[in-house]
Amino acid sequence: MLGCSTADLEHVRAIVTRAGTSFAKGMKILPAERRFGMFTVYAFCREVDDIADGDVQVPDRALALKEWHARIDRLYEGETRDALDRAMVATITRFGLRKEDFAAVIDGMAMDASGPIVAPDEATLDLYCDRVASAVGRLSVRVFGDSSPEADRVAHHLGRALQLTNILRDIQEDADRGRLYLPRELLVRYNVPTDPQEAVYAVGLDPLARILAVRAKDHFREATRAMKRCDGVAMRPARIMAASYRPILTALLRRGWRHPDQPVKISKAARILRSLIAYYR
Repeated sequence: MLGCSTADLEHVRAIVTRAGTSFAKGMKILPAERRFGMFTVYAFCREVDDIADGDVQVPDRALALKEWHARIDRLYEGETRDALDRAMVATITRFGLRKEDFAAVIDGMAMDASGPIVAPDEATLDLYCDRVASAVGRLSVRVFGDSSPEADRVAHHLGRALQLTNILRDIQEDADRGRLYLPRELLVRYNVPTDPQEAVYAVGLDPLARILAVRAKDHFREATRAMKRCDGVAMRPARIMAASYRPILTALLRRGWRHPDQPVKISKAARILRSLIAYYR
């Protein structure tokens, strides 16, 4: 990629590899330049997420994230200091990535870093989903090859669909970490305690979670509609991501939330088939 060396790209690849996720495999469908662009976006997200989650030991997490804001400002002025900086500037320049989307991701991580999120109101939950998921989507669709308003709509809806699915899947795990991302208004309506550990045993948790699941389904539907108005090739990764996550939501609805600690069962063959259909559609 113009503006960074092979060593810089290998540094970014190493960050992705250390994360131990299937992300690298999923990006193999992209041409090399776009693939490394996505590796760079992922590396940035990994770095700030590790600060927010405490996986990287820093004296002050809020200050470390604030320094990332300053770092992004420097990158948009063309100042680089290390391999990740150079890869980010090359990616920003090549794909026209917007500073405000990087800033939104950092602000989303700061919401987690400031203390466990517990029973946010609806507006705060939506803002959180926008920052930690849809903003990443807005960066990603540009790397995929579509910077149109419809591509931003894909990012808006698909990001929220994926994040709500994650929240619904991880209720028990989040509770164990003192977190409860379910909106306060619904907790009150269904008489679910705002204490994370008590919420997982509440009778009202199941109907509450099903309301959020319907919202996630609506976002998946709107994302699919927007994808049809975008560049078909550019949207392949987004279609595959949606096809991979929809079965999780379906399985969660089938299991319900009376016992949120029970793992959901998803057919691997069905997920592969859905991904193949999404690729060629």
